[in-house]
This record gives sequence, C-alpha cells and structure tokens, in this order.
Amino acid sequence: MQPVRVTFESRIPRSAAELWRWSTSARGVQAEMAPLLKMTFPDGMQRIPQDQESLGRPLGNCRFLLFGLVPVDLSRLTFVEMEPGRRFVEQSPLLSMKSWRHERVIEPLDGGDGARVVDTLEFTPRAARGIVAWFVSRFFAHRHAMLRRQFRERRSVDRSVAGAAGSEQRTDRVDMQPREST
Repeated sequence: MQPVRVTFESRIPRSAAELWRWSTSARGVQAEMAPLLKMTFPDGMQRIPQDQESLGRPLGNCRFLLFGLVPVDLSRLTFVEMEPGRRFVEQSPLLSMKSWRHERVIEPLDGGDGARVVDTLEFTPRAARGIVAWFVSRFFAHRHAMLRRQFRERRSVDRSVAGAAGSEQRTDRVDMQPREST
C-alpha cells in the first residue's frame, strides 16, 4: 500500500519565533487539536525537546482521546529531525499506522508580515485507508483553523478590505494520490 501525502499551509500574522514557541509547546499542540482530540504527553513534558540527543529516541507514550474521553490511538512520540526555530519532523510509531511522518516548517513571510506554517504528513494506515486519510485530512484542516483562530489579528478589520495586508490567509493542499516510493 502506497503512503498518503497531505499538506496544509497557513499564513499567520505573527512572528516565526512566536509560532515556533506555540508549535513546540504541549499547550499549543493541545489547543490546535481541541476539541476533537486530546493528546496526552509524557509526564512532565511541557515543551518538545529541541536538543540533538533526543532525536530518534521515543520520548514516551502519548494517548489520543476522541473528544478528550475515548482512547482511539497510541503513539511513541519520536522526533527524528529538528531545526530549532524553523522545522521538526516527528516520526512516531502509532498503533493505527504502518508508517507516520509529520513535518512542520515555520518560515517568516517576505516583508515581515507574519509567518507561514506548513504541515506535511505522509502516512500508511494499517486498515481503512480511505477513511483514515479522510479523517487525518479533516483533522489537520481543523488544526490549521484553530491555529489561525488563535493568532488572528486582535483589531477589527474592514470587511471591504478583507484581503488586505495583515489579514490571515489560508491555503490547504491535499494530495490523496499514492506517492511513488523511492
């Protein structure tokens, strides 16, 4: 079975540094997932470790709870690449997946008008490929919607200039076609 590849991109009116702190905090991850899923982190973990010594080693078990109540998956949280302030790759064993790879890249936008957050997922479900691909796609669309909501501008914006500089923008790219393995 070929992996599914899904990419989501949001342009957020905040600095790349602020978005990095959010993306690597347990609080930020949980806020993006809520209320659909709650992810429990290993005891005491408030932030994703960014040291090279943690790479490739499971940091502990994380449970995924549907609506914060019903256990639906288990992960051995593992990061395999880390560029602090810019990018991480999480490649955790999951009960529901033969393979799972989640890359998040945060880059400043030209002109200093915020930053771009790009999540790229590549995964192979153990079963029900179409249903799992649909759910993961909807779930990451939800995560990006929550991210945009969290960091939307606090001042009112004239609706007649909704596309003007400083307003949030959204781009979701979904490719559900099998990807060639190399």
